[in-house]
Amino acid sequence: MRRRLKVVAPETRRQEKILQIRSLRKVFRTGASDLTVLEEIDFSVQKGELICILGRSGCGKSTLLKILAGFIPPTAGRVLLGGEPVARPGPERCVVFQEDALFPWLTVEENIAFGMRQHRWARKEISDEIDRFLSLVGLSEFRQYLPREISGGMKQRVALARVLILQPKVLLMDEPFAALDAQTREEMQQLMLSLWAKLSHTILFVTHDVTEAVTLADRILLMGKNPGRIREDIRVELPRPRKRDAEAFLFFCRRLFEGLRS
Repeated sequence: MRRRLKVVAPETRRQEKILQIRSLRKVFRTGASDLTVLEEIDFSVQKGELICILGRSGCGKSTLLKILAGFIPPTAGRVLLGGEPVARPGPERCVVFQEDALFPWLTVEENIAFGMRQHRWARKEISDEIDRFLSLVGLSEFRQYLPREISGGMKQRVALARVLILQPKVLLMDEPFAALDAQTREEMQQLMLSLWAKLSHTILFVTHDVTEAVTLADRILLMGKNPGRIREDIRVELPRPRKRDAEAFLFFCRRLFEGLRS
């Protein structure tokens, strides 16, 4: 008999719900016709969870993240953060994109500090927090470098520090490591897990990479397409750190590959 992945029963989760998505639908108007990208998206996120949204290209993963960020409105349904409707972008929801989006004329230190200065933090507080986050992402020696003078992996470390320093309630990540080489990508995954363990932030991480999802996630939302729907809500009950050559890890990967193909 084939083993089955464990589907999350919401009633068994007793932590605080920080994000709730209810009956979400997104339709794009394209001339005389409509294109339904997302249909009946329903799930909740517990405080401190790391959830990967996994699906093939075109299933609406990035569109869903943009709605959660407040960049675009849903056609129907609601997004609630702490019980309050999400209607526009806000500092409680920070986004890390595949492109690092750093300001090229600012140093590593200045890029990390940018959001803090926008919110009028005290100078000493800014200085202390910058030192702390430079250390957390391993860039203390590169604080005066410009983005063009550091590697792609380092740029994503800066991008990560720049949003985490703002202490968002939810961190939204849209395939942030997809453009990196395999070794750097794995290093960034481990760095993100280390920061998550230390800072206990809530993460929604979009990916099309099965191995990445199983490496990172507490839960995986497996999406289908045409239109985009959540087909399975899967809890990854594997101990950390996760070994990619372990039988249980490979089992999860095989089942997810089957889910993506079907």
